[in-house]
Amino acid sequence: MLLQVEQVASRIRELRDILGNEPAEIAQTIGVSEDTYISYESGETDIPIGKLYLIANALGVDPTVLLCGDDPRMADYAIVRGGKGIEVQRYAGYRFSALAYNYVGREMEPMIVTLEPDDDKPDLVSHEGQEFNYIIEGKVAVTIRDREFILEAGDSIYFNPELLHGQRAVGGKARFLTVINEIKKQCER
Repeated sequence: MLLQVEQVASRIRELRDILGNEPAEIAQTIGVSEDTYISYESGETDIPIGKLYLIANALGVDPTVLLCGDDPRMADYAIVRGGKGIEVQRYAGYRFSALAYNYVGREMEPMIVTLEPDDDKPDLVSHEGQEFNYIIEGKVAVTIRDREFILEAGDSIYFNPELLHGQRAVGGKARFLTVINEIKKQCER
């Protein structure tokens, strides 16, 4: 199933309202301006995955609740059959499939990312934790700060995602496995 940015934004806005939090509180907690946060909630601006995890933490829910509107249920193991992950299209040409969305209390977020070819430099993002990318097919240009690395099928990179980074397909469609381990900060309420 393909989820749109607007659906995720709507879940965030609704949950924040139910909990009685103000946009300014959440914005401060996740380290963005109130205007930026409001643009996330309205669906005008795509929410970087790192910020989505911080928002989920600030609201006291698993990111799966924001992505698909349901709590994870599996505590000992979770199996996701091929092509059955929760798909999210972040923006044109970039979509990912969450592979462990149904596992309760997960400490890593494995996803298959599909990139359509794009000659433009990617928007660079940052988030906490650690990140691993393994190229499944095609070529991926991984930018970390001002350096670009071209990786091909079978190549991998492990890096500190607090550094500004981004990925783009080179010369055709590309797919890679990413595993993100976010350091979860406890948020005061």
